[in-house]
Amino acid sequence: MRRINTLRIFYLSFTLNLNKMRKSFLLVLSFCVSTLIANAQNFKLIIGTYTNKGNSEGIYIYNFDSKTANTKQLNVIRNVSNPSYLTLSKNKDFLYSVYEDGTNSAASAFKFNQQTSEASFLNKEATKGTNPCFILTDGKNVLTANYSGGSISVFGVKADGSLSALKQNIQHTGSGPDKRQASAHVHQVLFSPDGKYVVATDLGEDRVYIYHYDAAAAQPLKLKTSIKTNSGSGPRHLAFSPNGKYAYLAHEFNGKISAFSYSDGNLILLQEVETVAKDFNGKIDAADIHLSSDGKFLYESNRGDANTINVFAVQKNGKLNFVETVNTLGKGPRNFNIDPTGKYLLVAHQYTNDVVIFNRNAKTGKLTDSGKRINVGTPVCLIFDK
Repeated sequence: MRRINTLRIFYLSFTLNLNKMRKSFLLVLSFCVSTLIANAQNFKLIIGTYTNKGNSEGIYIYNFDSKTANTKQLNVIRNVSNPSYLTLSKNKDFLYSVYEDGTNSAASAFKFNQQTSEASFLNKEATKGTNPCFILTDGKNVLTANYSGGSISVFGVKADGSLSALKQNIQHTGSGPDKRQASAHVHQVLFSPDGKYVVATDLGEDRVYIYHYDAAAAQPLKLKTSIKTNSGSGPRHLAFSPNGKYAYLAHEFNGKISAFSYSDGNLILLQEVETVAKDFNGKIDAADIHLSSDGKFLYESNRGDANTINVFAVQKNGKLNFVETVNTLGKGPRNFNIDPTGKYLLVAHQYTNDVVIFNRNAKTGKLTDSGKRINVGTPVCLIFDK
């Protein structure tokens, strides 16, 4: 009898402890799921600016809630000169910025803490090409497009994320018919989808250059070919489709978009489309171009007297069908970006000192004003830690 009672007591005790363990496990699981959901909807939004206007202190870091489009400033990286374009390393541990500062132009590296949003300066290296306006990295090298200098600079990346001394500087030497094309103006450098090439757009020469890319080489870039665009068009920014089969080029001076098929370092023209009405009278100044992550829609911004975002549907053959033109509700939409969830499109206005947040319809591609704004001085670059 005593043995049976002992067994009953043991069983009841075991059951009670097991229930407690289950409750604890469920509480921990619930906490973990809640944390994952919160992390999944919150992203770091990092904004590059011009500091020479006196209304910006440097690089601004915000929390972006993709459920509500609410933002909260977390940090400012100060003591930087005109950090007009930024890029994050793939592991998000390092942030790289241009110093668009005339003869003092450089590229800089920061150690970035994703948890605290703090950044510690690592080093800065001269680009040997004035006014770099674009920067990118694959973790092995950092490349800049030097607008006024008309050149491309390549730096190695050290184990601690800092920049090596300049490995290579490629100088372009051509010109174009527009008064703004008196010399070469490299505006963008971009890795090809397969990582085998670097594509460089030269606004001053009306050319797109394609370089073989060997990350480990002492001089990583070697010219493969270049293609001529329409005279006086000013090729500015290019974007590849997510499937890597197509590329789209925005021309600053005439606002046109060129659609290309892409394969192994070769661009073949498929189509050219207008982004302003035929009776439009004024400056167009096309700026930026991006595709949605599903590849179904393309967006392009015009500045000047237009201040618009143009929306196109991407067909199966890579060609574009016009969807709509939307006023950006500010002046100078230099750069824009789609948030990692695809629900919002954010536009940085260089001249009205704000970022306007649009709702984005994933099915139609269309944009509507969310009413949300970020007030920040002279914003010109938006990146997410996606």
